[in-house]
Amino acid sequence: MIYRKRIVDDLLDALMPQLPAILLDGPKAVGKTSTATQRAKTIKRLDRSDDRNIAAANPDWITQGDKPILLDEWQRSPDVWGEIKSAVDKNFTGGQYLLTGSMPSAETHSGAGRITAVRMRPLSIAEREIEQPTVSLKELLARSATIEGETSVRTNDYAREMMVSGFPAIRTLSGKALTVALDGYIERIIDADVREVGLSIRKPASLRSWITAYAAATATTASWETIRDAANSGSNEPPAKTTVIPYRDALTRLRILDELPAWTPNHNPFKKVSLSAKHFLADPALALRLMNYDADTIQTAAGFGKTEFDSPLIGRMFEALAVQSIQTYAQATFASMAHFRDVNGRHEIDMIIQRDDGKVLALEVKLSATPDPSDGKHLKWLKSEIGDQLIDSVVIYAGKYAYRQNDIAYVPLALLGP
Repeated sequence: MIYRKRIVDDLLDALMPQLPAILLDGPKAVGKTSTATQRAKTIKRLDRSDDRNIAAANPDWITQGDKPILLDEWQRSPDVWGEIKSAVDKNFTGGQYLLTGSMPSAETHSGAGRITAVRMRPLSIAEREIEQPTVSLKELLARSATIEGETSVRTNDYAREMMVSGFPAIRTLSGKALTVALDGYIERIIDADVREVGLSIRKPASLRSWITAYAAATATTASWETIRDAANSGSNEPPAKTTVIPYRDALTRLRILDELPAWTPNHNPFKKVSLSAKHFLADPALALRLMNYDADTIQTAAGFGKTEFDSPLIGRMFEALAVQSIQTYAQATFASMAHFRDVNGRHEIDMIIQRDDGKVLALEVKLSATPDPSDGKHLKWLKSEIGDQLIDSVVIYAGKYAYRQNDIAYVPLALLGP
């Protein structure tokens, strides 16, 4: 297969010459190995038993070969992390090692200062090439963006993108093959992947019920207790709190959970701010399959179950698609991303992208073909609160044109790129 350049490639171009070891960190099937292989001169595949046996018998083998050395699925061989740290302590030259696989556990000694994690997510909207972006996030952050462009991508197209996923191999499928592939991905998480990161599952049905309840809470700040209470395996008995915490830890390490943290500004002008993260899975397609929706049924779905997050799903899934993409664009600019919500829920901003100097870009997501004047009310409120700290305000929507009106940029999701 011909490799198609990813946004993260430009980030690696900037980092590898100076950093000795980089961990490409993300969920399975996101393309980590394909991206790393483009740069490696030596490849050690630790998902294979013969390579693991050599690593166990001769730990020095891990660092032998022409560099950069790719250590694929590093977590399958327990000596790898320590060997790379030791090698970097002796030689801090850039561009020596690439690791792919899961994040290390809390029990693994920190690689801080030696091994730098770079996140890979499923394909962003720009990388899916369904449209040519005309508005750059990097330029928005630099106050130099031109807000213009036109797209034919509509709600039906976004619904399809939610369903086919951003996993490069899976999104090429359709019909029953797509359904089976997504179901298989979910089953592997439950039956195999969580065990690889040290979680022993006695009741797989309980874990599946919990992930399904979590999927239903997409793009909300629902409490962990609410999600836990919504999860049951047919017995009306939600999993115990002591059971749920390991679920969260394992799924976070596998990057199946991809939560958006709460924004905590350096100089906080707000008296009461919610610190709850917003819930997202790695890809909206996983959430839709868990809840047994497809591109057609999601557009008329009222919600999922009788829970406090029983609200129209299509809007929240559109937000999930936007967040997934914009996380990738923000990382490429070395900016951080969060959401804002006050404790009373009176003011909410879907995405706050912060530069190193503390100045921020605020984005709201609205699933509509024509923005309503009220769509920017929280953005205007934020401007009144933080003044010049706000770089710009953007409404991401599902319509046709990119334009600016009353100091707010209105940009269709398909037209926003890195």
